[in-house]
Amino acid sequence: MNRSELVAALADRAEVTRKDADAVLAAFAETVGEIVSKGDEKVTIPGFLTFERTHRAARTARNPQTGEPIEIPAGFSVKVSAGSKLKEAAKGK
Repeated sequence: MNRSELVAALADRAEVTRKDADAVLAAFAETVGEIVSKGDEKVTIPGFLTFERTHRAARTARNPQTGEPIEIPAGFSVKVSAGSKLKEAAKGK
């Protein structure tokens, strides 16, 4: 399912226009992005998803073409965890 299909499904389910559903989806993505970029709290939708910023330590990797070691600096990543209701839905229950 791509974004336009998701917007259409949300609009049908919520009985709103596609424009309104798209605006809500965009606002949700922007809000989650802002909170995660700060890194001081996580976003939790109980039973569905949790978004949080994690720290990745510096590490040494290898260039697959030459085999030479490459230093990868420390940085940040995003961890997304499925909630219990989403896990049950994935099982088909």
